[in-house]
Amino acid sequence: MRIALIGYGKMGKAIEEVALHRGHEIVLKIDQPNLHEFTRENLSGAEAAIEFTSPHSAPDNVKKLLEYGVPVVCGSTGWTDQLATMIALCTDKGGAFAYSSNFSVGVNIFFELNKKLAALMGPHKEYEVILEEIHHTQKKDAPSGTAITLAEQVLTEIKRKKQWVNELSDNPEDLEIISQREDPAPGTHSVKYSSVIDTIEIIHTAHNRTGFATGAVLAAEFLKNRKGFFTMKDVLGL
Repeated sequence: MRIALIGYGKMGKAIEEVALHRGHEIVLKIDQPNLHEFTRENLSGAEAAIEFTSPHSAPDNVKKLLEYGVPVVCGSTGWTDQLATMIALCTDKGGAFAYSSNFSVGVNIFFELNKKLAALMGPHKEYEVILEEIHHTQKKDAPSGTAITLAEQVLTEIKRKKQWVNELSDNPEDLEIISQREDPAPGTHSVKYSSVIDTIEIIHTAHNRTGFATGAVLAAEFLKNRKGFFTMKDVLGL
């Protein structure tokens, strides 16, 4: 496949390495110094674009790619308040769009474990639940998109929790997410259920960016000859 990279930071470079290893071609790399090259003409040869930038630039980037008719994989987090608008645009344009708060294969399996554990723990009110996420200091959003996904899954099953908060709280209806920023830390997420008797905890720890990059490239491959909005659940058949 001919792939365009929108965002050429650490993730963009990791995606490039994986894509080349899988036999793909990188036809365009867009980053801050060459934003003027982000044009319909320059993207005309791309079969897919993979977008990893920031919460501030991602919506506009996705919009442009959909309007240009380029299938787009977006891994930028922190902008999901505009996701529904982009899904509607994708439908209107007859495009292809894949979004996930985390493209790692391991994390998406972790999501499924989290849903199952939350369903099992729902009736057991003696357990208090808390989430924690640790990322490198350059991560621009907190809590992470992955932590928000995990929290929303827990809220679906643990009915005594009404909303998540990104701090410690005395309100028993709050689901606490504790965010830490330290280097080096590609990403660690934990969901812990504690009682006076015991503790049950599930943890996912990323050792590097390769897992995220591989998932993004898998998503780009999945979009070929498809139309519509997809997530990593679709890509992995979960």
